[in-house]
Amino acid sequence: MKLYIAEKPSLGRAIAQVLPKPHKNEQGYIQLANGDCVTWCVGHLLEQAAPDDYDDKYKKWQFDHLPIVPESWQLKAKAKTRSQLSVIKKLVKKASEIINAGDPDREGQILVDEVINHAKPSSNKIQNAKRLLINDLNPQAVKKALANLKPNKEFIPLATSALARARADWLYGMNMTRAYTLQGQKAGYKGVLSVGRVQTPLLGLVVERDNTIKDFISKPFYQVLADLITQNNERFKAKWVPSAACQDHLDEEGRLLNKALAENIVNRISGKAAKVEKVERELKKQNAPLPFNLSQLQMTANKAFGINAKACLDTCQALYEKHKLITYPRSDCQYLPLDHFYQANDVVSSIASTNTALNQACQDADTRIKSKAWNNAKVDAHHAIIPTTKKADISKLSQYEAKVYNLIAKQYLAQFYPAHEFEDIKVKVRIETGQFSASSKQTKVLGWKSILGKPEQQSAHTLPPLEEGQDLTCVQGILEEKQTEPPKHFTDASLLSAMTGIARYVKDKAIKQILKDTDGLGTEATRAGMIELLIKRGFITRQNKNILATAAGTQLIASLPSQATTPDMTALWEANLDQISHKTMSYQHFMAPMLENLQALLITAEQTQMPNMAHLTSPAKTPFKKRKSTASKGKFNTKTASKTKKR
Repeated sequence: MKLYIAEKPSLGRAIAQVLPKPHKNEQGYIQLANGDCVTWCVGHLLEQAAPDDYDDKYKKWQFDHLPIVPESWQLKAKAKTRSQLSVIKKLVKKASEIINAGDPDREGQILVDEVINHAKPSSNKIQNAKRLLINDLNPQAVKKALANLKPNKEFIPLATSALARARADWLYGMNMTRAYTLQGQKAGYKGVLSVGRVQTPLLGLVVERDNTIKDFISKPFYQVLADLITQNNERFKAKWVPSAACQDHLDEEGRLLNKALAENIVNRISGKAAKVEKVERELKKQNAPLPFNLSQLQMTANKAFGINAKACLDTCQALYEKHKLITYPRSDCQYLPLDHFYQANDVVSSIASTNTALNQACQDADTRIKSKAWNNAKVDAHHAIIPTTKKADISKLSQYEAKVYNLIAKQYLAQFYPAHEFEDIKVKVRIETGQFSASSKQTKVLGWKSILGKPEQQSAHTLPPLEEGQDLTCVQGILEEKQTEPPKHFTDASLLSAMTGIARYVKDKAIKQILKDTDGLGTEATRAGMIELLIKRGFITRQNKNILATAAGTQLIASLPSQATTPDMTALWEANLDQISHKTMSYQHFMAPMLENLQALLITAEQTQMPNMAHLTSPAKTPFKKRKSTASKGKFNTKTASKTKKR
């Protein structure tokens, strides 16, 4: 008997739909006509044991117990889904072949692997288990995936990286949370000061931005423009370009701070002759943006419609599981496999049927165009989020579902439109001894921008035809006084952008370079949830679109060492975990230095004295929340070092 174990019921039903009928619906699984069975998890069925499961003494939080490091890791069944775990364990024992049908990512891999190992099948069953990778729940796509099963053992490195991540997060979060909560209690704080290797640096970004805005002092700066006229009475404006001699009067962003100098330039150029020194005309092409991964989609939806990251993810899950209108949404990839290119006509037809408002856009799409999105070398377990060949009535979707579907559909259709072409014109003008510049972008071919919104705004004025050496007159100099502005508060979109491009917030040049090659802070699947978790714990809050730190969040960051509040450590973790998944780093080489560093952080925590916190609102009422991502005993139960001594 073949046993397919899906990550969730919807995926299990999609698999069963294309397998031999008639089906018999049993409690917790579907039996197929040929005797095979399809069952499912309901998210994680197992969770990491709590500290007091290892020893009752850990029920009381004390510094003397830290660090808590299990000698042999334990998992326990989640109470709410214990019955489903029992169903799977019985089926595993009966099965002759097991197929892991978890979602096509790190968490999906270990979620099912941990259940298989918990059932204690024979080593032969584990050795011969298969892996089913499904990105699209529609029957045609599921059949194709079933015809391309892979050995599950090929994914051991991926599962090991998930195991390392889960255990390291447990060790870091459990110990650091207890340490700083105990110090907070000494300062009068009555809640839990939760610390995590992703959530705390994320909070640190928000706190730093809020502090920068609070401490910002606006300063005036000046811009000098020349109002120019040609011999044919055509007028345009050019901006003064500071010379090397003026650098001492500029700020770090090149803005002029000396008003007297600005006034002097205005007086010197007014009514004077001018000459065109250089004209550069370049025809440029801009290809369509790649299809969405989850973060890019969340950012776009937040900017366009104000949909927060979690709501966007939930909407995508409904479009994927309930309506089957899009492919797997928790993807970090923006590329597509080449074989999908040959399904383009069917996908475009489905878009047109689903939303008639996109009929014209679908008709204008040229499915012979192959954009840079089609690249097998850049596709791993999952690909970019695109519409499926499923047809539906968009009026039956919720407001958010319709909006998000349209974003995905338009981004996909853009792949079959020509490049956006424009002429980039740059002009240099000499007035007296000063140099001035003007530029203009003139659209030649609208291309893909015809469906992805309006083209970029043209220059404030269109440049007249100009030639090098042409004589002009400066009618007058213009002095514009402006004020420097603080950075804007984070929104869901800009915070997600910060998490994905975390290297921008790192000062160490060596680490910055490493982080440019990583996925950033957190993963596609966890970023939205992390924002919501910080809100739930009372460390950040939403005010309209803005995300702000609370007093409790600000004080927590102020009390922690910089290593815990900056993204360096956690982003480097992700880089190491990626190396584990590609077999270029071992589990032990990741865990050993992590434990050593944790020990040093706990010593710092014990020496930290927090200011009075009795007046702050408690962000959490319950102890440290267990991570949902865990790993099973058995094949993937690699032991860590023995319990580390405190000093």
